[in-house]
Amino acid sequence: MFCRTWGCSPPLHGGVSPRENTPCSSWCDCADSDTCKHQSSTKTLHYSDFSSQEMSDIEDEMLDDAQEEEEDDDEGPAEETNHNVTEGDEEEEKEEEEAEEAEKEEPPPHVPISEEMLRDGLSLLCKTGNGLAHAYVKLEVKDRELTDISVLQSFIHLRYVDMSQNSLQDLSPLGALTHLLSLRADHNQLVGLSGLGELPYLQVASFAQNRIKSMQGFGHPRLETLNLIGNELRDLEGLECSKLTSLHTLELRSNQLLSTAGLNLASLRELYLGQNNISRLEGLKSLVNLTTLHLRDNQLETLDGFSEHLQALQYLNLRSNMVAKLQEVQKLHCLPRLRALVLRENPCEEEEGYRMETLIALPQLERLDKDFFEEEEKREAAETKKARAEMEMPEPGEKEEFLE
Repeated sequence: MFCRTWGCSPPLHGGVSPRENTPCSSWCDCADSDTCKHQSSTKTLHYSDFSSQEMSDIEDEMLDDAQEEEEDDDEGPAEETNHNVTEGDEEEEKEEEEAEEAEKEEPPPHVPISEEMLRDGLSLLCKTGNGLAHAYVKLEVKDRELTDISVLQSFIHLRYVDMSQNSLQDLSPLGALTHLLSLRADHNQLVGLSGLGELPYLQVASFAQNRIKSMQGFGHPRLETLNLIGNELRDLEGLECSKLTSLHTLELRSNQLLSTAGLNLASLRELYLGQNNISRLEGLKSLVNLTTLHLRDNQLETLDGFSEHLQALQYLNLRSNMVAKLQEVQKLHCLPRLRALVLRENPCEEEEGYRMETLIALPQLERLDKDFFEEEEKREAAETKKARAEMEMPEPGEKEEFLE
């Protein structure tokens, strides 16, 4: 049997905490306190500052460069296709495909979390709620092919849990951990998250590289950062935005999204939607606090959908879309605080005067793609815009004639 409060079996410590010489039976089951002062050798983790509110231009350039290098590395010589496949080869290929499909459908073997895993994974001894006892509040069990974590519903003190790189399909046992602050379950086999219920103190959640198809039933009032990179989401209609009132950073790169509809998140400051199939921008007017928007590697042909309600937006990445006409940039005039725009690898980049025309349309810009605008460029853009305006104004006589 496990000590539910401390998370160890009697053979490990004989029913007594080896650090505090406190009998297990005397420990309280409330865990709402600060880090134990006796755990001075353990680094305390602060999750309230998990990510910065704004990505600097330099950081974003580094991100773009890193992604470019990955893309270059992934590109190899195209393999030649042999169209003269014999019937025997076709049958062999078909058998291989069937075997692969059967392997995919076959459920993984049952692997529950063991005492040894718990002993190795538990750490960070903290005070319990009344300050009279201590319990481990951090658990990390990664890359162990786990499929069953039902025993964890008894470990009510846990605040930081990392179950990444396993074979989990169900996280519902963690719904009992009402003091949970951080949850990571990257690289598992999750298809949904509704089983978690509502965790009242959860601040950081990461479910990258799973098979999540729906966000139905997912809502946690204090969640600040949510990572859903590399899943199979096609829409966000199931997202319970009314229960995500504290969310400020949302990672949705490498999904299958077709639209931005469903993001009614007034508190959101950073939104990453790169590498999807988005062809329509919808429902953005509710993102009144958004400062950073990444839409790289999508299917946008126009820039319709941007709203005057996006008063806080400063950084916009539209790299590698399908915007063909440079005049589409004028639709961004409703973004008064926009300072950095990335448009490279769109067809409009090839238009004559690409850089100057963009600055004329958006005089508040400080940077286009990777290059900052020089003062001389800004002066030339302002003069050109003024000259064009004067040319469009009617002569005094023409104006009188028009009025008559």
